[in-house]
Amino acid sequence: MTEAHTPVGPDLRAEVARLLGREPRGLRDVPICRENGTPMVIRVASLVDDKPFPTLYWLVDPAINYRIDTAEAGGLIKRLQRRVDAEPALQAAMRRDHQRYIAARNDFMTARDLARLRALNFYEGLQSRGIGGIADIRFIRCLHTWYGAHLVEPNTIGQLLDDHWREECAA
Repeated sequence: MTEAHTPVGPDLRAEVARLLGREPRGLRDVPICRENGTPMVIRVASLVDDKPFPTLYWLVDPAINYRIDTAEAGGLIKRLQRRVDAEPALQAAMRRDHQRYIAARNDFMTARDLARLRALNFYEGLQSRGIGGIADIRFIRCLHTWYGAHLVEPNTIGQLLDDHWREECAA
């Protein structure tokens, strides 16, 4: 896995479309690729078709997506949420993760996006949306969005997912 920050040309756009199963909307670049250059995570604009899009990082790797689908179907979100609810240190770490994500999303906005978000009165609302666009930052909601962000910049829930997979392999 490599951090690429690869600009999106027509070939890469076609590869992302193939991985998504549809044409990507708001695609800006590819920050994480496999060693062979296959995109794993894409970075998306904060404004898509004049609508706010709070999910900065989108996981497009089919193998990881499937692995997360399986974990979610097995109740992992509920188990992790119980752990977070019981551990103030994890709650604090999640708050910091959301704050870093919002800052990264703000840093990635173009001046045009920022001006348009403000003109449409979406900017302030976007400032309260953390990883995956979640409004209530106490909850996990989606492991895909957490893990996509984790591959770019490690976070609490992504680390718990890595730990879960390590424990699965050791069992």
